[in-house]
Amino acid sequence: MHLSEFDAEILKTVQPAFLLGVDEAGRGPLAGPVTACAAWIPASAVPLISPLVDDSKKLSPSKREHALRLMLDSGVRFGFGYAGPAEIDRVNILEATFNAMGAAVGRLLYYTGADPRAALALVDGPHRIKRLPDCAQRPVVDGDARSLSIAAASVCAKVLRDRWLAVLDRRHPGYGLAGHKGYGTAAHLEALRRLGPSPEHRLSFAPVRAAAEALR
Repeated sequence: MHLSEFDAEILKTVQPAFLLGVDEAGRGPLAGPVTACAAWIPASAVPLISPLVDDSKKLSPSKREHALRLMLDSGVRFGFGYAGPAEIDRVNILEATFNAMGAAVGRLLYYTGADPRAALALVDGPHRIKRLPDCAQRPVVDGDARSLSIAAASVCAKVLRDRWLAVLDRRHPGYGLAGHKGYGTAAHLEALRRLGPSPEHRLSFAPVRAAAEALR
């Protein structure tokens, strides 16, 4: 089933007035925020974006940037949310992800003026979002590979997060954040041992905590 066919079947069988997809980027890295996006695709944009939009993990950085520009030009609308390292350390990564996703959905509904009671959120993964604005939701396992709406959200979330990691790399040089995007690569772990954690590192994650304790 093509990504757009999944969404079409949902619109046909459930008949929500407003269908949106929700996904995140950055749950696993040792540094930087977890970033979530919610996406709404007008019917007129589906044939324009379908050939390019896919699960963000399957697209190169340049193709993700191109896909996002095409979506914006085609009338796709997004809401975003994020949770930084301090919030992740305070509430844990899953709860922080829920917070970011809820904020993304809330912003999208606000920007578009959609009635939450007539909306259905397709959420990537097995979990229902906690603290979601008053709209229905459906978890979709491997949603970014099954739903065009979720794939659109995944591309937006990944592009926004990658752009922000490039900014953080300039603010905190030496860790290589622009290259590995905060993931626990060998080079990143070596920089952590050498420099210690930056303010953008997640102290609740074991490698970061170990690097901090080693410097005490």
